[in-house]
Amino acid sequence: MAVLFDPFREFDRGATRQGPRRMPIDLYRDGDHYVLTADLPGIDPGSVDVDIDGQLLTVRAERTPRSQEGVKWLARERQGGTYLRQLTLGQGIDTAAISANYDNGVLSVVIPVSEQAKPRKVEVTANAAPAASVEVAAS
Repeated sequence: MAVLFDPFREFDRGATRQGPRRMPIDLYRDGDHYVLTADLPGIDPGSVDVDIDGQLLTVRAERTPRSQEGVKWLARERQGGTYLRQLTLGQGIDTAAISANYDNGVLSVVIPVSEQAKPRKVEVTANAAPAASVEVAAS
């Protein structure tokens, strides 16, 4: 029986409009690992938090609005607040080896596939039948 391997079932259990804001992400597989990239411009790297609880991966970050007293805002579209993304990791992920890096406003999370879930070649052996002896009678 063939089973479809989906390590990110229930892909998103992110925030609602009333709660934390969602961050845009890209997710792709590159060989034996998945790469999640999230746009987090203007975020203090110290506020970025990546947690793993069982099979739940949570990415949270905080943007603190800059307060400038005495200014008259003409436009203020860059909102402060909490940004949140959650992904349910399926079986076959090496959660102990997940790593994250924040560079130039982009968070990259590398999610390796576990050794047990990697494709592998199965060797096929054959049982050799004993050679039959053929005797030829001399005439």
